[in-house]
Amino acid sequence: MVTDESQYEFSADAGRIDPARVHALLTEHAYWAAGRSREVQDAAIAGSRNYGVYARDAGTLVAYARVVTDGATFAWLADVVVDPAHRRRGLARLLAEGITAELDRLGVARTLLRASGEGRALYEDLGWKSVDEPDAWMARYHG
Repeated sequence: MVTDESQYEFSADAGRIDPARVHALLTEHAYWAAGRSREVQDAAIAGSRNYGVYARDAGTLVAYARVVTDGATFAWLADVVVDPAHRRRGLARLLAEGITAELDRLGVARTLLRASGEGRALYEDLGWKSVDEPDAWMARYHG
């Protein structure tokens, strides 16, 4: 799907991010963020690189994602969400392409994400693949 660039724009400008809008998008439309407090979301925004796709007519944030990174060797793409009223217009692709272009410019060697469902095909199309040695990766869960 090709995004109509005249209707939407990608931005890496953290100053444009509306934390209240991000919190609403995530808690209302992303199962993994259900119940996340505004305080926790604001801390996540503050500790991440933040990206948005905006409707040009109103300047409204319609898609969001954040990246936790050291800016040199490793990054984790998280909290990718598109407003349901704007889905099926290529906005997740626009967001992912903009983010990966910026991380490529930084020279980040590895970026991880957790992709499932229909999102997986999008990321595979953009060159993402399953991790090498998945059994070597570990996680520590709190609470």
